[in-house]
Order: sequence, then structure tokens, then C-alpha cells
Amino acid sequence: MFCISLKRNGAENIKHSHKLDTVNHLNVTQSTNQIVMNCADIDIITASFVPQGSEEINATGFNYQNEDEKVTLSFPSALQKGSGTLKIDFVGELNDKMKGFYRSKYTTPAGEVRYAAVTQFEATDARRAFPCWDEPAIKATFDITLIVPKDRVALSNMNVIDQKPYPEDENLVEVKFATTPIMSTYLVAFVIGEYDYVESQSSDGVTVRVYTPVGKAEQGKFALEVATKTLPFYKDYFSVPYPLPKIDLIAIADFAAGAMENWGLVTYRETALLIDPKNSCSSSRQWVALVVGHELAHQWFGNLVTMEWWTHLWLNEGFASWIEYLCVDHCFPEYDIWTQFVSADYTRALDLDALDSSHPIEVNVGHPSEVDEIFDAISYSKGASVIRMLHNYIGDEDFRKGMNAYLLKFQHKNASTEDLWDCLEQASGKPIAAVMGSWTKQMGFPIIVVDQEQQGDDRILTISQKKFCASGPHNGEDCPTWMVPISICTSEDPKCSKLKVLLDRPETTITLSGVGPDQWVKINPGTVGFYRIQYSSSMLESLLPGIRDLSLQPVDRLGLQNDLFSLSRAGMISTVEVLKLMEAFVNEPNYTVWSDLSCNLGVLSSLLSHTEFHEEIQEFIRDLFTPIGLQLGWDSKPGEGHLDALLRGLVLGKLGKAGHKPTLEEARRRFKEHVEGKQILPADLRSPVYLTVLKHGDSTTLDTMLKLHKQADMQEEKNRIERVLGAISAPDLIQKVLNFALSEEVRPQDTVSVIGGVAGSSKQGRKAAWKFVRDNWEELYNRYQGGFLISRLIKLTVDGFAIDKMAAEVKSFFESHPAPAAERTVQQCCENILLNAAWLKRDADDIHRYLLQRKAPPV
Repeated sequence: MFCISLKRNGAENIKHSHKLDTVNHLNVTQSTNQIVMNCADIDIITASFVPQGSEEINATGFNYQNEDEKVTLSFPSALQKGSGTLKIDFVGELNDKMKGFYRSKYTTPAGEVRYAAVTQFEATDARRAFPCWDEPAIKATFDITLIVPKDRVALSNMNVIDQKPYPEDENLVEVKFATTPIMSTYLVAFVIGEYDYVESQSSDGVTVRVYTPVGKAEQGKFALEVATKTLPFYKDYFSVPYPLPKIDLIAIADFAAGAMENWGLVTYRETALLIDPKNSCSSSRQWVALVVGHELAHQWFGNLVTMEWWTHLWLNEGFASWIEYLCVDHCFPEYDIWTQFVSADYTRALDLDALDSSHPIEVNVGHPSEVDEIFDAISYSKGASVIRMLHNYIGDEDFRKGMNAYLLKFQHKNASTEDLWDCLEQASGKPIAAVMGSWTKQMGFPIIVVDQEQQGDDRILTISQKKFCASGPHNGEDCPTWMVPISICTSEDPKCSKLKVLLDRPETTITLSGVGPDQWVKINPGTVGFYRIQYSSSMLESLLPGIRDLSLQPVDRLGLQNDLFSLSRAGMISTVEVLKLMEAFVNEPNYTVWSDLSCNLGVLSSLLSHTEFHEEIQEFIRDLFTPIGLQLGWDSKPGEGHLDALLRGLVLGKLGKAGHKPTLEEARRRFKEHVEGKQILPADLRSPVYLTVLKHGDSTTLDTMLKLHKQADMQEEKNRIERVLGAISAPDLIQKVLNFALSEEVRPQDTVSVIGGVAGSSKQGRKAAWKFVRDNWEELYNRYQGGFLISRLIKLTVDGFAIDKMAAEVKSFFESHPAPAAERTVQQCCENILLNAAWLKRDADDIHRYLLQRKAPPV
């Protein structure tokens, strides 16, 4: 049980001299004169232990082990076995690190700067707010009382049960919350600040509130609608009701992550929760729906049943990253969200996991600083991808049965990866632990090599597996193997598997009966299995018409192109083959397929910015995107939906950036009208227009954008502008944007995307951003100490280099400026730089020749 008091200390500061006292009910299992707890940046004033029915014993010494974030309380005599109460009085600080108990800066509608006090404890920062046993498996109930200014909103995990004036100060109130269920420390939360809210009830009787900045309650309605639909969906899916009486979703101004699933009080970045019907774009609505779905899934999977230790973090995050899509598909079938999953999560995980510096899904974690590092695309995106593969392998019914058994067996307790496998194995009768162990305990994934032979009416397939590496196939002696669920379809029914097999050895032969010579055969329909495929050239040839005539389903058109792109990067085929394939997408109608193409062309464009023929690849991009651009036009048409809006924004942005004249002229015209207030740009067109005018703009354009940024009332609009500022080309203006990134105008969590935008926009930008990060390293490192934002900053800044010596430069910089939480990221970046350099050396001349000859007049 604990009580926090927040006193104002001058107008500037809410001092978290949280004269806090905690009362811990303990059981002493063997007599001891010491108690060791987690504690960081906290000064203990007094501590005492009261054995049940006996005299209070005051602690006589506090020994802080700062490196390990622990404190040892020493007592003059041994504490005997039995229960008792540990009382601690201490002072902590309300920090500016966006972790622990910290202050978040906001501006009131009248323009006054104020601070809210908020918490972010995952993974290991509850110890910054109060001394505790800060490990996921040490669960307790919490009775929280907050003493706060009476004109502020005070929230915690549970509902308020009592509120009364604080006797010592008439400006304060004492707010008491109901006892929590038994839970882990990293899920405890409290928020004190000024907020409005919208409220509703889910169909199963849970009170749902969305808290917004003052005056913006309207912007909480979309998230409220998603949350009230989602809670009953999960209750039904898991067959376990949501266990608390209420859930609050709250937008926090300064927030490092996207959101945090604190039980009953979920915190979000403003851009992951607030939607303005007029000024929010379609991709923001989709993002809010996914993040709400993700965090609410954790209320069961993570909060009710918690991982045993951080090694099993992937269970929490991979699972929530998978089921958020299931939930959004339920709420918004028109988003075609499962196709988007492949482009957003699946291919991203494959790219990272092909590196030698990847890591297995399950990682042994020792020191707290190692925990931050595993909040990455392997835990989230590969985790979600292998769960999607598993769900497909055992079927929805058995999957749900197993999930229900798991949640009931381990509710209010902790579990490991094996516990989930056991429950799913019992429900399905399939060898889940054996199959999944190969995907979570070893890093990487296989490339499935396929060849075929026609025998009468039968098609004989030879299928083999070996580890896929970003530098080419693994040819070492001890090549790992996987248990690979493989499904196969034919042109007869491209959506339906004709055959499913489990490949549990390096090579096998499969006979497909009744498949004539004119039919094509496709492995991995639906792009569900977590592997890449290399077809024989005859098989590939027969699949390509399925791209032009759209008989392959969208997700498979995307998968085929993405596989070939990554094989070209690995040097297994020529990049020219991929460019030829890309030209076959000229009739493509699907947003996600275009989005993935666009992404890969972006990678190629960035690579070729190191050559003399960067303009030729821009021309290729213009040629590929012009027909779809003309077809879509600038203005939405009656009957269009979410995906049309996303596609239009993508295509116009791509054409504008690549210097397509008509697009550039129209973007400038519309931008001018927007700035003059004559015709405000629809939210979905803002990013592509801003990007286009900046890319081809001058100092006046930049000044206008910075003015729009200052005037923007919505964080979404500020972020939208911050992300594209880096597109400006002139060196002095690039420098101006980088300086702006560290200014007061940009929230600390958003600095990273401004610098990343500069690095990702041009060769000059990349050099300037890397120099800026080195010159300002101390400030940046102190600002993001440890957390994952430092990893993201490094990746965005240096990943695009393509010269061997840059890898050495990056490596040596971080040897002399260590960033322990980003160690693996630095290795991955250096590896990517070397891969880029090798790719360029190998393929640049061929690409150049191809780009020139496709324009040459026929002889």
C-alpha cells in the first residue's frame, strides 16, 4: 500500500519530492537482518519493520548498489520468520527521462506551459517511483492513495473509492483507489494532470473512458468506439471476461513508446489515441485502431497472465502484435488489414532476421539494460509472424481452445513459452513444442528451394531448406534446420491449399496428383509461413502471368516480389530480374502491394544515391507509378474507401518525390491555396503534398512549413510535418532542419523522426545527419538514456550508408561512445552498411545498363 504526495514547488515544477510512504505486507521465510529491494534515484529517509503482534524495528543502514539498482536495508537484530509490515519513507524525483515517474510538458488552451506527472514502468522503472521487488514474477496487490492538487485529475489502475480534503493543505485532496488484483510492478500506473474525457460502456458492462487534453474530448471518440467494440471481442475470443471494473485510455504529451498497457490505465502518445474527424488522415485512424487493439489484448495476455521473466517478453509482444490485426479485422473489415500485416510486420521481421547479428525470439536477459534491447522487430514482428503461422497450422478452433486453457490455468500467475505450447499441444494434438522450438530458440529462418518435374498428370516437387542469410545462402557445415509447415496451391484454386506438409528434414519430395502441365504451382499461399522461397526458373516463369492478370491473390503477389527483392540483395539473383518483375505490376490495384513495392524501390533509390545514375532510377519510379497515379487522380471519388485514400497518398507522394512534373505543379498549386486558407488540403493529401513541395523547395518553402508546424494544434499534424522536413535539399537548409530537431518546438520523443527524415532523404542528408548525431551525441544520449529511442535514432541515421569504410567509422564511434542498450543495433547497422556496399559493387553496372536500355529506341 502506498501514498504519493505531489506538492507544487514554484510554478515551474511539480516536485515529486513524493513524500511517499509505502507499506509492504511481507512474509519472512527465514530469519535475516537484511532486506534487499530494487531502487533507483530514490533517497530513503526512514525504514522500519513491524513483525505481526510485535515491536517496530528501525532499519539502521541503507546501502545503495546503484549499478544494480538495488538497496539493502540493514536491521540491528534479525527479523524472525513470519509475517509483518515494512514501512518506508523516501523522496524521489519527478524526472525528465520519460521513464519511471516523470513529468510531461503540455500547453493549456490559454497558452501556459504546465506539467503533468505520469508513469512508465516497463520494463524496470517502477523502482524509480518506489522501492519494490521489480520483477514480473513477484506479484502483489496494490492499494494506492494519491495526494494531489485539488484542481487536477488523478488516475490509477483501479477505480476511485474515496476522495477527501487533505488535512495539512486545503489545496490538496487525498484520492484513494480500490485494491488491484494480484499483479506485476511494471503494470502499476498513476497519472496526475488536466484532462477531459469521453465515456461509454462496453456491451459486457465495463466502463470505458478516453482521457484527452483539455478541450479535445471530441478527439477521443474514435478510440472509445474501438475500445468498446474490442473488449467484448476479446472476452468472446478468450472466453475469459475482462477482470477490472473500468479501463481508462489516456493521451500523454511526452511519451517514449507508442503506448503502454498498464492494467486498467493504458497510456498512449497523443498520435496513437487522438483522432480529429476533419484533420486526421486514414493511416492515423488505422494506427489508432491497431494500437488500441494491441494494448487491450495485453489486459489478458501479459497482465492477467504475465511472462515468467523478460526472456519470454516475445510472448506478450508477439501475441499482442498478432491479435491486434485480428481485432481490427473484426472492427474494420474494409481495411484488408491482414494483407497489410505482411508488408508491415512479416517482411520487416524477415529482413532483420536474415542478418548475422539478429537474435532468437527467446533471449536470455540478465541486467535491466539488456531488456530495452529486445523491444525490437524480432520480439514484436517475428513473434507475431510465427504466431500467425502457428494459428494457421492448428486452425482457429483448437487455437482458441488452447488459449482459453492457458489463460485459465495461469491467471494471476506467470508463465513461460513452454506453458503456452503445452496448452496448444493438448488442444490440437499436434507437436507444437517441437515445431515452435525451432522458430523461437534459434535465430533466422530457412529459404525453401523448390524444383518441379511433370510426370503424366502428376507434378513432382523437390523441396529443400537451408538457412537464409542476407549475404547469401548458408553454406557452412552445421546448417540449422526448422520444422516448416508448408502448404501448396495451384492455379486451379490460388486461395486454397491443395496439400499441407510438415518439412522436418533438409529435403523431401512431394507428389501432387492431377496437376496438368499448364497449371502453375505456388508454395506458401497467403504468405503465412515464415520463410523465403527460391523457385526454379521454370516455376517462376509460370507464376509471373499471375501478377499481370491478378489471378494470384494480393498477398502472394506481394510475397513473390518481396522474396525476389531480398534474394537480389543477398546476391542470389540479379537486381535487374527484380526490376523486370516490378514492371509487371502496372495493372496492380491493391494498396498494400504498391506499398511494399514502394518501400523496396525506396531502398533501391537510397542505394543508388551513391552512384552517378540516381536520376535514372527516379525515372523508373515515375514510369511505374504514373498509370496508377492518372487512374486515381487527386480527388476522392464517391464510393471510395479507406484503402483508396491510402493508395492515393502513397502514389502521389512517390511521384512527387521522384520529380514527376505534373504532380509537382499540382502539389505546389494546392499547397499555395492551403497556406492562404483558400482551400484546406484534405488530411490524406497533406503528407504527399508537404513532401513534394519540400523536396523541390527552397528556404521560403521551409519557412512556410515551419510556420505551419508552429500553428498546428494537433500533434498528428506537427508529426506529419516533422517527418517530411528532411526532404529539403540545400545543405544550409538541411542543417536548419537538424537544429530544429533539438529545439523546444519538437517534443523529445519526436526529435528522432526529424533526424531520421533527414538521413533517409538524400545522400547529403545522410552525411549531415550522421555528423549532427556525433556532434550532439552527449545531449541525445542523455535525453534517451538507454531506452529504445536511442537504438531507433542510430538505425535511422546510419543504416543507409553503402561504403565499407563507413561501417568502420560507425563501429569506432560507438566503441568510444558506448550505448549499451543499442549495442546490437550498432552491429546490425554495420552489417547492413557492408551488405549495401557489396550489393552496389555487384549489381550497379547491370542496373545502370538496364535502366539505359529500357529507354533506348528499338533498333
